[in-house]
Amino acid sequence: MFDLIRTYQLDIMLALSAACMTFGLLLFVTRFLEKRRKRILIFMEFVATFLLFFDRLAYIYSGDTSQTGYILVRVSNFFVYTLTAGIIFGFNMFLSDLLWVEGKVKRLPKRLILVGVSALVEIGLVIISQFTGLYYYFDEMNHYHRGHGFLFSYFIPVLGPLIQYTVIRQYKKSFSRLIYTSLVLYIFVPIAMGILQIFNYGVSIVNMAMVLVSILLYVFTYLDINETVVAAHQNEMVELKKEQKSIKRLFDQTATAFMAAVEKKYDYMEGHAKRVAELSRIVAKRLGKSEEECDRVYYAALLHDIGMIGVPDNILKKEELSEEEYEVVKQKPKIGSEILSHITEYPYLQVGARYSRERYDGKGYPEGISGKEIPDIARIISVCDAYVTMTHKKRFRASLPYQTVREEFIKQSGLQFDPDVVKCMISIMDEENGATEKCELVQVEKEIICKEYKEHVSVGIPMSTRVTKIEFHADLFGEAEGKFAAPSILLFDSYDRHWHDNEKTMEAYHYLEYGEIWFDGHFVSSEARNMEVEFYEKEDMEDDLLYVITEARYEDHLSIKMESAKGVVDAVVALPDQSKSSFIGLTGENCKLEDIKVTQPGESVGEGDIRKIADKVSYIDRMESDVKNVQVDRTRSAATEGIRIEEELQLDFHGMSLPSSSLVWHCPYILLFYSEDGRVNGKGYREYALIKVNGEVSSDKELSDNKFSMKKKEDFPGWETWKEKNKEGMEYRVFFEKKGNKISLATKNLGIEIEDTLVLKDSAKEVYVALTGDQVALTDIRIKQ
Repeated sequence: MFDLIRTYQLDIMLALSAACMTFGLLLFVTRFLEKRRKRILIFMEFVATFLLFFDRLAYIYSGDTSQTGYILVRVSNFFVYTLTAGIIFGFNMFLSDLLWVEGKVKRLPKRLILVGVSALVEIGLVIISQFTGLYYYFDEMNHYHRGHGFLFSYFIPVLGPLIQYTVIRQYKKSFSRLIYTSLVLYIFVPIAMGILQIFNYGVSIVNMAMVLVSILLYVFTYLDINETVVAAHQNEMVELKKEQKSIKRLFDQTATAFMAAVEKKYDYMEGHAKRVAELSRIVAKRLGKSEEECDRVYYAALLHDIGMIGVPDNILKKEELSEEEYEVVKQKPKIGSEILSHITEYPYLQVGARYSRERYDGKGYPEGISGKEIPDIARIISVCDAYVTMTHKKRFRASLPYQTVREEFIKQSGLQFDPDVVKCMISIMDEENGATEKCELVQVEKEIICKEYKEHVSVGIPMSTRVTKIEFHADLFGEAEGKFAAPSILLFDSYDRHWHDNEKTMEAYHYLEYGEIWFDGHFVSSEARNMEVEFYEKEDMEDDLLYVITEARYEDHLSIKMESAKGVVDAVVALPDQSKSSFIGLTGENCKLEDIKVTQPGESVGEGDIRKIADKVSYIDRMESDVKNVQVDRTRSAATEGIRIEEELQLDFHGMSLPSSSLVWHCPYILLFYSEDGRVNGKGYREYALIKVNGEVSSDKELSDNKFSMKKKEDFPGWETWKEKNKEGMEYRVFFEKKGNKISLATKNLGIEIEDTLVLKDSAKEVYVALTGDQVALTDIRIKQ
C-alpha cells in the first residue's frame, strides 16, 4: 500500500491539490453560505492546496544542488510546516464560527482560544527552526533530514485537534449529522496518518490526508446546505399546505354559512346543501375519484342550489306549480351558474349549479344534454340531491323510506340518473340498511304518556323467532277522574317501524295494521287472517303496576303473552302471509307507561312451538318438474337445491311475484355459489354472484371478477307494467356456459336483457346455481344440460 503511494506520490499530491484549489474557487460563487463561514472555508481550502503544493515541490527538488533547488527546497519545507499550523488555526476559526451560529454560544471555550494561540506559536517555532535546525536540516547534497526536535513539531498538530474534539463532543447537539461527521473526520484522519508517517519516512500521507479532509469538509458542508435547503423547502411546503388548508377551511365555512343563510328562509331546506355535499364526496370516492376530485365534487354540491336566491319565495314554497311558475324555477341552474362564474379560480363550481338538473335521457334542463355529455360532477350531485330530498321531511310530505327511495333509483336508472352513480348509491343504501337491520332491538322510548287513545305509540318492537320480553310500569291516572284507563299494544307492519294514521304516510311506508290487544283480553282484528285471544285470571302479581309482554314469531304466526295484575292474555295471530314484517307498538289511554325495558332472554321458537290457527298460504301448488318448487316469502328466506353447472346449462322456470309484493326487486334471483354439499349456505359456502332479474347484481370481488350488463330494450313496458306482469306470473329462461374458471350467464325478460361474465379467483372445480328471490313463487323448474 505505502509502496504504491510512494511510487505515485507526486501524481496523487498534484491531483489532490488541484481538486482542493477547484473547491476553493467554487466557494467564491457559493450563494447559500454566510459570508464569514465562506471566507473561513476559502482560507482552509487554499491553505490545504498550498500545503500539498509546497510539499510536492519539496519532494521534487530534494537532492537538487542547483541554486533553484537550494532555494525551493528550503522555501517549500518552511511553508509545509507553517501551513500545517495554518490548517489547525483555520479549523479553529471554522469551529468557532459553528459555535457562534449553530451553538448560539456567546463566549468561546478557553480551550479553543488556547488552540488558536498554540497554532500561532507553532508558526513561530517553525521560523526559529530555520536558524536552529530544531525540526529539520539539510545536508550538502540538499537532502531533508529530521532534526532533534522533530517530534515536537507534531505536538500542536496532534494535541490541538484532540482539544478541539473535546469541544465538538461538548456541543455535539448543536451540529447537524453531516457537519458532526466532517468535523470528526477532519480531526482523526490526519492524526491517524501522522502516527503512520512516524514509521513510514519519505511518504507525505499526513499532508495528503489534510487536503483530503479539507475537501470532505467542503463536500459535507455543501451536503448540509442541501439538507438545510430541503428542510427549509419542506417547512415552507408544510406552511403552504397549512395556509391552503386554512384558505380551504375559510372557503368551506363561508360557502356553508352562505348556503345556510339561503336555506334559512325555507325551514324544510335547512342543512340540505351540506348533506348533499357530504354524500356527494362519499359517492365520488366510491367511484374512484382522487382526493382533489372529491373536494371539487363536495364544493360544487355545496353550492349547486345557490340559484334559489333568484327564484321568488312564493314559488319555492308552493306544493304545485303552474307551467309559468315551473319555467321560472327552471331558471335556477342558469342563475346559480352565472353567480358562480365570477369565482374564476374554481370553474368547476358552476358546473354543479348549471348541470345538476340535466337528465341522463336528455329530458332535463337547462340545455337538455344527455348521458356522458353531462359532467360527472353534475351526474353525482343529481343522484345525491335526489337521495337527500327523498329521505328528509319536506313541507308537504314526510321523509320517504329506504324501500321507496331504492325503488325510485332503480326505476330512474338510465332515465333521470347515471346508472353507474345509481349503482354506487344503492350499494351505500344497502350497506346502511343492512347495518340497521342487524340491530333487531331498536331503541324504545323509556316513557310514554297517552291521554287520548293512540296519542303516542312507541317505536315498533320487531317480532322474530327470538323470544322478546317487554316490561313496563303503568300509572293509570285516568281512573282517579272516573275515566277508562289502560295500556294496550298495536300489531303492525311499516317500513320505518312506526305507527301511522295519515293516508300519505301509510301509503309511503306501506303501513299495515294487524290488530290491537288490551291486557284484559279485549282485542280488535284488522288485517290479520285470524286472531285468537284467551284471558284467564292468575294470582296477584308482586308488583300491581308491572306489565310484562312475552312475544315471538314463527313463519306467519305470532305468539303474544301479556301479564298484568288483572290476569294473563294468551294471543295467537295469523298474518296475511309470511312476507310481512311484524312489530309491537306500546300505547294506551289515560295512562303513563314508564321504565320500559326490552330484552331477549336467548330463547328461540321453531316448528310446533306456536299453535296454528290458519293454514299456510301457498302459491307453489303447481306442476313440479326437475327441481322442487320453492316459495320465497322474504328476502332469500328459501332457495332451491343447487344445480351443478357443467359446460352448458339451460334453466327454465315459472316465476310469480306474491300478491303482497310491491317493489321491483320482489322477483326471482339467480345465485351462483359453491358448497361441499351443493346447497345454499352449506359447508364451505362461497357466494360468487347474485343476479336479480330486474337487472341488479352483487358479487364478492375477492372471489371473482364480474362483468355485468343490463339493457332495457325497446319492448320494455316500464316498471309498473313489469311488476304487474311478474305478479301474473312469467316464464323465465336462463343460459349458462362454463369454460374453466369462466362462467357466462344470459337471460331476457320483458325487455330487460341481462348478461354476466364471472372469472373465478379460487380453485373451486364445481359451481352451482340456485334460484331464490324476494316475495316470489318459483315453480315448474326444468333443467337442460
